[in-house]
Parts: sequence; structure tokens; C-alpha cells
Amino acid sequence: MTDVAPPTTKKDWSSDQEVRWCPGCGDYSILTAVQMLMPELNVRRENTVFVSGIGCSSRFPYYMNTYGMHSIHGRAPAIATGLAVARPDLDVWVITGDGDGLSIGGNHLIHALRRNVNLTILLFNNQIYGLTKGQYSPTSEVGKVTKSTPFGSVDWPFNPLSLALGAEATFVARTHDLDRKHMMETFRRAHEHKGAAFVEIFQNCNVFNDGAFEQITAKDNRSHMLIPLEHGRPIRFGPDGEKGVALDGQGRAAIVNVADVGEDALVVHDEKRPEPGLAFMLTRLSHGPYEPTPIGVFRAVERPTYGDQIQRQLLDAQSRSGPGDLAKLLSSGSTWEV
Repeated sequence: MTDVAPPTTKKDWSSDQEVRWCPGCGDYSILTAVQMLMPELNVRRENTVFVSGIGCSSRFPYYMNTYGMHSIHGRAPAIATGLAVARPDLDVWVITGDGDGLSIGGNHLIHALRRNVNLTILLFNNQIYGLTKGQYSPTSEVGKVTKSTPFGSVDWPFNPLSLALGAEATFVARTHDLDRKHMMETFRRAHEHKGAAFVEIFQNCNVFNDGAFEQITAKDNRSHMLIPLEHGRPIRFGPDGEKGVALDGQGRAAIVNVADVGEDALVVHDEKRPEPGLAFMLTRLSHGPYEPTPIGVFRAVERPTYGDQIQRQLLDAQSRSGPGDLAKLLSSGSTWEV
């Protein structure tokens, strides 16, 4: 029998803590989208955990009326992995940012993804370090002038979705903080996914990197600059669907005029494709948030989760040898006396 959670409202999921982000920060809209979505997910507050690292986004657990942990810089995926494996009955979310998740936390993130730990990971990408007052981050563009790069950054930035696909993440998606409906639907899809779900959110830092995504996410620009991905449908965009994505003669994804090539030449989006090559090509379609950029679910495939496989090993071991004997284990193998 399905465990039906009692009805809740956004207020039930909102804590009594004062939300303390800079006025106008994109984090507010992301928080609202999550708080509005939770009553629709048929989950219980007492079985829900939000784990974060360090950064502006990592204040998130304070504002959710659930269990939560504001953990160590970059370590949220590691802590959440232990929790998800030890308590598979819990609904575990990871909240991180481009600095927290892709710099000091980069290894933890990619290993949580490749292991397919049952987590919903939301990465707020504002292309800057906000909490520590405006240093460049792993997603800042080349030439970015900041307090830590006064002559411009020479680092080549990460593409978070390409990184996630390279780590064999089973669910990869992108949304942005100016479209609550799209955020809620993307978060819903990520939550429904069994395994590691990774969502990049374009999020504006109006103090240290204001307008970083305005060329593609401003209301008047979206139809021209955002490429919606819909499973099983040709990839088209533009006010009248006049633009599309096709493969060129070298097997690369390229933006085309539909009138020039015909709809049959367009790539049909397949988020369930087992190998991630097509999804990876789509993540490389844009070189930055100033060119037409795909948005939505890039990949959603099934693979056994890390926790399920560990539990299966434990049950198999117990069925073969019965209950464990700690004393026997300690005295087995190579032993010596001092």
C-alpha cells in the first residue's frame, strides 16, 4: 500500500527563520519554487532532508521546515551519500553552488553522480563567489575581472552539465530562476528520478554579477535564446519555431533555419538514450549565456542506485553466512600480538 502523506501547504514547508539573502537575489525565487513544489510530491517533512555546503545557496536548509544540515565547504554530496545509503527511506536533497560544488567539492560531486546515489542535487550557478564577496568561480568566463582576478581570469570555465554527463549522471537538467513554472517542473522530474539527479539553475547574483544571464533569460529574450528540450520532439525554438538544431556534416550539433533544412533534418530529442553523446553535444551548443542555450531535461536514464546495490550485497552476505561474528572477523586473516 502506498504511504500517502497528509496534505500540506507551502507554509508547512517554510521554517520560522528570517530569509537572509540580498534583496533581489535569485535564491528567493528558487526557494519559493521548492517550497511550493513540496506539497505536491506526496512526501513527509519528517522524512525529508536538505544538505548543503558553504555559500549563499547553502543557507537553504535554514528556510525549509524539514531536517537539514548546513555542512562543510564542498562536502554536501559526501555527507548526503552516507545519509542516503544508511537511510534509504529518506528523501535527500543537496543544495550547492558553482563555487561550493565545482571547486573544493568537485570530487565529491562527480563521485556521487557516477555512483548513482539516490539524491536530488540542485546547483545554483551565478558564475561568481557571492558569500565571500565577488571572487571568480569555476564557471566564470575567461577574462572575468574580479577582486581575485584584477587583470581578468585566465581559467577556462566548467560547463556543469557537460561535467555531470562525463561523470555518467543518470539525470541531468537545466532551468533558471526567472521561470517558476519551469523550475517546479524540472525539480519535480529530478525528484521523481531514482538515482542521482543533477539540476543546474542559472541564478542571478544582483550584487556581484548582476545580469550574467540576462541576454538569454530576460522575458523578451527567452523565445529567441532558450531552446526547450522536449522528449520525442524535434528541437525547435524561436517565436514561431523558425530555428532548430540539426547535425552538421561533421556530426556536431548546430543551430539552423528550419526553412532551409526542413523539419525532418532536425534532431529529435531523446532524453532516454542510453549513451550520453547526444545530450553532451547539446550541452556544448552554447559557449556562454549569450548564445541560444538548451534548457530542460538533457538525460533521464535508469541504472541501479548505489544504495540498492549495497543493500543487496549485505543481504547476499547474510544469506550465505548468517549473522556476522565481530570477534571472528577481528581474529581472521593476518593477526599479530604486540
